[in-house]
Amino acid sequence: MSRDGGKPGAPRRHITPDEAALWSHTTLSVEKVKIKARVASGAAQGEPAAPRPAGPEAGPVKRRPAAPLKTAPAPPAAAPRRAPPVAEFDRRTLRKVASGKVTIDATLDLHGLQRGDAHARLRAFLLNSQARGHRMLLVITGKGGEAESADDLPGSLGRPGRGVLRRKVPQWLEEPEFRAIVLSHTPAGPRHGGSGALYVRLRKARET
Repeated sequence: MSRDGGKPGAPRRHITPDEAALWSHTTLSVEKVKIKARVASGAAQGEPAAPRPAGPEAGPVKRRPAAPLKTAPAPPAAAPRRAPPVAEFDRRTLRKVASGKVTIDATLDLHGLQRGDAHARLRAFLLNSQARGHRMLLVITGKGGEAESADDLPGSLGRPGRGVLRRKVPQWLEEPEFRAIVLSHTPAGPRHGGSGALYVRLRKARET
């Protein structure tokens, strides 16, 4: 339909002044329709992004490596305890033992033993006596011949030598392993074998 309301192809009709005035008055009261701008995406409008879901789908969380534990320095190793020296045998005690006024707690006879066996037997005897609380011991070595006392050849060949133990036992008692057990020693009196035996006084267990 044409603007003047006629059919297409019909002769065009002119608008009268009254109709034009009416149209103008009608259009003054009509508001123009404002065209809204297209809605931009949330990111373009500055909207905050949706929070990232937590759970298995989230990326790996970086953690600060734990600081290495500081270990305390090891305490310095204690110095090995030195064995105390052998003391001089008390003369008054020697007279009492030699006269029988002081009882001898135990006796060890090393006659006929080879040097290695005698050394092991002496050590075991001293340790066992100390554990039993003994204080005064008698160790018999044998005198041997004076001429043979300096001859150590039989002992080196595995045979017991005469007079060898009489020299060796006092030397062994001065060694560190024996000094921790032996307080003092001295040749025995005549009634106990004289130079062929030794009085050995032991330390108390708490003194070692």
